[in-house]
Amino acid sequence: MALTRLFVVLLGTALPLLFFSPADAGEVGVSYGRLGNDLLDTASVVKLLNKSGITTVRLYDANPTVLGALANTGIKVMVMLPNDDLAAAAADPSSALRWVLRNVAAHYPATRIHGVAVGNEVFEEARSLTWQLVPAMANVHTALVKLRLDEAVKVSTPIAFTALEASWPPSAGRFRRDIARPVMKPMLDFLERTGSYLTINAYPFFAYLEQPDKISLDYALGSSMTGVRDPVTGLVYHSLLDAQLDATYFAMEKLGSSAGVRDEGNSSLGRGGRPRVRAYVSESGWASRGRRRPGRRLEADGDGAPAPAPAAAATIANAKAYNNYLINRVLSGDTGTPYRPDVDMDVYIFALFNENQKGWGADDIERHFGLFYPNQTKVYEFDFHGGALPSWCVANAGVRDARLQAALDYACGHGADCSDIQPGAPCFEPNTVVAHASHAFNSYYQRNHRAKAACNFGGAASVVCHQPKIGNCVLPSKAWIQETTAKSEGYAAI
Repeated sequence: MALTRLFVVLLGTALPLLFFSPADAGEVGVSYGRLGNDLLDTASVVKLLNKSGITTVRLYDANPTVLGALANTGIKVMVMLPNDDLAAAAADPSSALRWVLRNVAAHYPATRIHGVAVGNEVFEEARSLTWQLVPAMANVHTALVKLRLDEAVKVSTPIAFTALEASWPPSAGRFRRDIARPVMKPMLDFLERTGSYLTINAYPFFAYLEQPDKISLDYALGSSMTGVRDPVTGLVYHSLLDAQLDATYFAMEKLGSSAGVRDEGNSSLGRGGRPRVRAYVSESGWASRGRRRPGRRLEADGDGAPAPAPAAAATIANAKAYNNYLINRVLSGDTGTPYRPDVDMDVYIFALFNENQKGWGADDIERHFGLFYPNQTKVYEFDFHGGALPSWCVANAGVRDARLQAALDYACGHGADCSDIQPGAPCFEPNTVVAHASHAFNSYYQRNHRAKAACNFGGAASVVCHQPKIGNCVLPSKAWIQETTAKSEGYAAI
């Protein structure tokens, strides 16, 4: 993974660093599921991936036809050893070796396989295999070592976010007691020892559906301006996904010793007790429509089964906002979290297509997570090339006023048009540092061609993919929005 380096600007000796991005560059890809009877043939899928600028794909098996179609395309691939094959791989190293020979070595390096997911959400979907998970991962890795593929191909396992029994505040994050020490601790040690990473399926969408009275939609979509403060650490979270990731890091950290105290000598912990193992997002996404079947009986449909409950959040507008937030964030290099600003973040968006054989019926939300309809039409506009969709730069309301003021002064002194926030000007009200800083930051960002380095200000600003309104002012100017929208539509038509 290439290291992202941004310029550091110093304003005298008293002002903070206004531009920095300590995280490595992450990668954003898609989960390519095939539970549909109307999907494209694999050759057409590969053309669609290339046309769309999608360079990383996660599969839910190791289908040889798909892997063959992906050969010599440059697209990076994570294959999966299915749950059905996990017990054999755990019990018999030779079985794991045969699987790796057939599903990895036979295709590599023509097909750029870079990871093997051993199982999927085993703690939820195949609980009887819980104790065999780490042995299976170890045997698959041993097979890769024998074939001298272990440096290029890493082993992990996607876990559901329900593996955490506590996640708010993030500092209270901890794994379920039944799996924490017997499974997660040896797994983290294995991942650190092999230079791999933890993969987690994180869905702010489902968290919002469960608690819409406690979680704001903007926070779930990754665009909360006020943010939510962790009362223990004081860190402010503008994105539920960040909170989920940091809860995972805190849960990992708590496994450092039997007392939960940071232990610098533990193999899976870095300096200061922070885990060296990174947490990547193996699945995240947002449904564009549909209904969900509730876990408890509300009212019955005609056959006496629980009636599907509407998912009010499952709209095209919300799915577009969330997935573009993910894409733009990763492509811009803004991958750190409040607790771990140094980390990169790989993300696989779920999913490439709407799949019509998932769930309980045609209107199940599980069938409506796709970026594309099966006929290759986009469900909504998105851009993996980077930069073609409108975006804005706004101030983080959780940052102290003095820090925002320093960044505001810098922006106004280095090219931002700050005339509209002067006394008596159209955007002077509300007369707050946050409002004025958002206006100045966005002007600076737009004038610098929406480069991520132009919307950082030492963590005082962030990019959003919806049109902000600050008081009476909509950012940016109407002319700029029309110009960018026209360019985006022209780009999408190419």
